[in-house]
Amino acid sequence: MIREYVGSIPFTVMPLNEAIDLVLMSRSNNLNRNARGLAIHFCNAYNVALARTDSRYRQVLEQGDIIFSDGVPITWVGRRLRPDLATQWERVYGPDVMSGVLERSSPDGLGHYLLGGTAGVLRALQLTLATRYPNARIVGAESPPFRTPTATELQERDQRITSSGADIVWIGLGTPKQDYEVARLAAHLPITAIAVGAAFDFLAGTKPQAPGWMQRSGTEWLFRFASEPRRLARRYLWGNSVFLIEAGATLRRKQ
Repeated sequence: MIREYVGSIPFTVMPLNEAIDLVLMSRSNNLNRNARGLAIHFCNAYNVALARTDSRYRQVLEQGDIIFSDGVPITWVGRRLRPDLATQWERVYGPDVMSGVLERSSPDGLGHYLLGGTAGVLRALQLTLATRYPNARIVGAESPPFRTPTATELQERDQRITSSGADIVWIGLGTPKQDYEVARLAAHLPITAIAVGAAFDFLAGTKPQAPGWMQRSGTEWLFRFASEPRRLARRYLWGNSVFLIEAGATLRRKQ
């Protein structure tokens, strides 16, 4: 696998279809139930900005096994940085990967565990997945409290995941909380832990998703900002500004 830095984040460069294949094949990494798990992150401009200002968060991502380019601006910088990889450096969007993996799952195949979202979102998500992907084997789902869990609660969570027979744990806890949980789970359990951001809301239909043309043009953030301006103000106003600084520094390193 090819890895290239944008800012301080080492992105895994590959097309969307190959990313879906990789997740589907990750089960082979988990056959030894005493082995360490696999940590997969989806990062965009905001993640790059956070990594610049938070050393602990930066370390978590640097130690991640796979980091996909979740945002179009990442691919723009990456393709300019490495023109030879332009055809491979695609946007690998969390909701698209989750949908693709579930669509290609089978009743006797991968066990999927859903971790995150409110109780209402999780119920809606389970109903949607049962209808849209009837062959996907959902082995467990839980909506954790918004407060910081205790050590005992985390241990009990790990036991539930292990008992469920999960191969993949999809984590929708928001940034950066979900990335810390991916790292923790992969370090403790022989599963594939994947941070998928707002995928739970989008797939459940509880939040609107930007039109395809906005996603492709890199203006999806405007749609999301307009939908939730108070909650996402810092993410986009501060995050985009810091990302531009990191993008410029990344491209200057090429010169």
